[in-house]
Amino acid sequence: MDETSSTQQQYPNLNPYENTNGNSNANGSVENAKNNVMNSEYPSTPPTTTFHHFNLPTAAQNTMNSVKNSQTVQSLNSGPMADKARYEADNTKTSFSNLAASKQTPSTQTATGQDLTHYHSFFYNLLSWQNPRATAISYLSIVIFIFATRYVPLVRYMLKAAYMILGITASAEIGGRLVLGQGFATKMRPQRYYKIPRETLESVMEDMTELANFFVIEMQRIVFAENIGVTVGVSLSSSSPTTSENFTNAHRTQAFTTALLTYFLVKITPAWGLALLFTTVGFFVPLAYIQNQEFIDAHVTNAQTMISNQATQVRDLASEHTNKAMNASSSALKDYGAKAQEMMGSAKKTAVEKGVVSEDTAAKAPGGTDGSSDVKTEDFPSAPASEPARYDGAPDEGISSQEQYGEKEPQNA
Repeated sequence: MDETSSTQQQYPNLNPYENTNGNSNANGSVENAKNNVMNSEYPSTPPTTTFHHFNLPTAAQNTMNSVKNSQTVQSLNSGPMADKARYEADNTKTSFSNLAASKQTPSTQTATGQDLTHYHSFFYNLLSWQNPRATAISYLSIVIFIFATRYVPLVRYMLKAAYMILGITASAEIGGRLVLGQGFATKMRPQRYYKIPRETLESVMEDMTELANFFVIEMQRIVFAENIGVTVGVSLSSSSPTTSENFTNAHRTQAFTTALLTYFLVKITPAWGLALLFTTVGFFVPLAYIQNQEFIDAHVTNAQTMISNQATQVRDLASEHTNKAMNASSSALKDYGAKAQEMMGSAKKTAVEKGVVSEDTAAKAPGGTDGSSDVKTEDFPSAPASEPARYDGAPDEGISSQEQYGEKEPQNA
């Protein structure tokens, strides 16, 4: 007992329930420990789990803000590369803004007096490289789209992305409801679903109508040969394309040649190759013409001058040969006429000598006995020198209508 007391004094926390009450305190301590174990194994009230409300969009926004405001990002934003990137982005935005603002209806009209569409000005601005950045990006976008449709299974990737997104969304919604009592898709659902405004739909439809009318009008102008040089020509117009109409004419000059080449190329070239070829020609032929406009215009003018001179020479030669042919024909006709008169005169003379006809009868016939013609100008009546008197419809006084028109009244027997 003394040994236990000394141990207790040395380690007072070894038996905290031991005091002077002896066994009663020990029994109480054992009972309390038993009750604590029983309560911990079989609690009278079930534990409740509290889940804090977690707003995913707000958390993502806070994360983005923290990353944006970090010192590393701030140092990168203030660096020379960031300034250069912002400068290029601003120039690109300005270029596309100018391209969009060029959609104005031109003052030029068709041969039928109809107004053109604003897409005539738009495509003129685009293909004339007035905004090089926007034109280059548009060309690269078209080329990438052509190669993507050729080498990338876009439809399969779209279907794959669709089923993966829907599967992830459904799994997250079901898992969230089972674990948290509320799905993730439900938390991310907006207050109101997005709707396309009526004004937006009307503006899009109006724009699509203008685009369709652009192609319809240009096709009709080519088919009905509003400008024959445009329908059949093979080169750009010699005039400077300072207006959308001139520029459109310059492109329509390739209509016949393009259709002819396409007829033969479609047999050996795939569709994507033709699309790439015509896209490249449509974008870079105007650029080559604009960069070398003076050189091309000078040669086109020289060619037109040579063709005009050659046509004039051919026309003069044709006129000269025609005049010679007409003179030769006239001389031949005169010779044959003289020979015919001579033959007729000889025949009458022979007839008179043989006593077939008398000289008076022979003299009255065309062609004298001496072989010359007896027909003279005096033999023909002279043309009236004044106009005949007009009848105004009122008969003269004392003259009956029968007498006026040269009719006589029948006499009664």
